[in-house]
Amino acid sequence: MATAKIRLATASPGTQATTRETLAQLHQIAVRAAAGGADILLLPEAYLGGYPRGLDFGCKIGSRTAEGRDDYLRYFKGAVDLGDTVGDGAGAGEAWIKRRLGVVVADATTSSATAGDRSPGPGRGDGTREEVERIARETGVFIVVGLVEKAGGSLYCAVVYVCPNLGVVGKRRKVQPTGTERLIWAQGSPATLKAVSTTIRGVRINLAAAICWENYMPLLRQSLYAQNVNLYLAPTADGRDAWLPLMRTVALEGRCFVVSSNMCAREGPKASDHEHGAANGVGHEADRPRGAAAAGRRNSCLTEDGFEIALPASPSATATAFGRPRLASKGASRQRRSSIFDEDGNEIALPNGERAASTSAIVEEEDEQEGWPKGHVVVPVKTHSSSSSNNNTFLSRGGSSIVSPTGDVLAGPQWEDEDGIIYADVDFDDCIRGRLDLDAAGSYSRNDSFKFSVAGLDLDPLPYY
Repeated sequence: MATAKIRLATASPGTQATTRETLAQLHQIAVRAAAGGADILLLPEAYLGGYPRGLDFGCKIGSRTAEGRDDYLRYFKGAVDLGDTVGDGAGAGEAWIKRRLGVVVADATTSSATAGDRSPGPGRGDGTREEVERIARETGVFIVVGLVEKAGGSLYCAVVYVCPNLGVVGKRRKVQPTGTERLIWAQGSPATLKAVSTTIRGVRINLAAAICWENYMPLLRQSLYAQNVNLYLAPTADGRDAWLPLMRTVALEGRCFVVSSNMCAREGPKASDHEHGAANGVGHEADRPRGAAAAGRRNSCLTEDGFEIALPASPSATATAFGRPRLASKGASRQRRSSIFDEDGNEIALPNGERAASTSAIVEEEDEQEGWPKGHVVVPVKTHSSSSSNNNTFLSRGGSSIVSPTGDVLAGPQWEDEDGIIYADVDFDDCIRGRLDLDAAGSYSRNDSFKFSVAGLDLDPLPYY
């Protein structure tokens, strides 16, 4: 008997000016995804808290700056507090998930915490956990979202799994921050690589997330395959064209569905960036060092390989709060060539100016009056013309996608579209069909010859049914 189809969804929203605004945007996306029939929704790495693209926090080998420490202070304050502990990098694990951690209660007469005066249950953290749980519960969508979590005096790049019925059922912290991310994000414990399981309309879904360049770590991928995941999630900040081939490789390698999500973020300051401390590379006016000029990220361009090249300042450039030049916004911004993907997942470049819809991408068509879905049809992914925005230079171009266990691109990549949602209706039995000839953690792994273990992580496979 055929299994029920599950609708996977992802999007490429950028972090908003405050956590409250970002949560409000998350709510809107979840409502729209629910109206579109989505069962599971993935949102980008560091979506809550912000990805500090372009910031250096005033650090060089052997030296730091006071301004950079202030940048870090603002960024730390903009991170979310989920009420978890540091632990060994894994937090409190099940005790946190099950709300078994106590809450220190202040003595009203002394305004100080009384030793041992603790109450169980909700109340830890800043309310972000409860808000995301509420959104999942009210929309009925299983939400997986990337965030920057503060615990103790450290920040962790993390992902939470939020069930509409049970609330948070798991959280993991990035085990290996990439490059200079290591300056601001602590290492999470590999114990948090634990997959979670849910059942939707009788379909067992075993899911786990690898964050950004963790996906380039073969042994980390193997730790997820070994747990028998059939839904592999890849929230990321990597917007290069090379990312999609990696996602197709993961899908083929693990014989699982892969969903990736990356922010689409434009250059330029927002109305208020003070809470996130320049999460997208710019700061709020009130947060600048006294006497600093208007904030802005350095002018740059991207090569075809996705490498960012800083451009020299011009006479019209003005100094920013972080000492980087910003050029006047004249001239057209760099645009990626128009292209489509055929049924085999091959990218076909289109002549300049021509646009076409991918035959597999489903993007919602919105009511111009209300902004809510009025039906789901195959339409071109939206791109923004100069008339729709004052700034068309993208710090991050998105590229969210959904890939099948045979490596076929089902939806996306979603380039330069910060508003749309892409969907794919999938049959999870395809994962079993794919393991006829390849099971990377079973029959194909030669477990009699190769031994694999992960500190603190149970690699026993989750069941199919």
